[in-house]
Amino acid sequence: MNLNLISYLIYLLITIIIIIKVGSICYTNGKTFVIHLIPNDKEFCLRINNILLTGYYLLNMGYAIITLSKWNEITTYIDLIETVSYQTAKIILTLAILHYFNVFWISKFIKNINNTKTI
Repeated sequence: MNLNLISYLIYLLITIIIIIKVGSICYTNGKTFVIHLIPNDKEFCLRINNILLTGYYLLNMGYAIITLSKWNEITTYIDLIETVSYQTAKIILTLAILHYFNVFWISKFIKNINNTKTI
């Protein structure tokens, strides 16, 4: 039995669920931030939020698929569990870093806008 194929399927299933769930949460809650950035044009803000979501999905699914090419041969079920756990942890860590990076830049942008308004 080819354990690599089984591990790929498990990894992709877990990863796709995580990516879609996190993307959905960020999209829903991100509307507030984007609308705060440009309060006068709600339709434009929603389009920006859609573009951000599309970029998020493309980046993360591409990263998840590329990681499959770096896996070693899996010969035991213990290797399968370790590999899937490690690769899933990497994608979760990457999502967290991207999220905090985006929040940092958005908050910095909002602060600059607020400083410009007070001048």
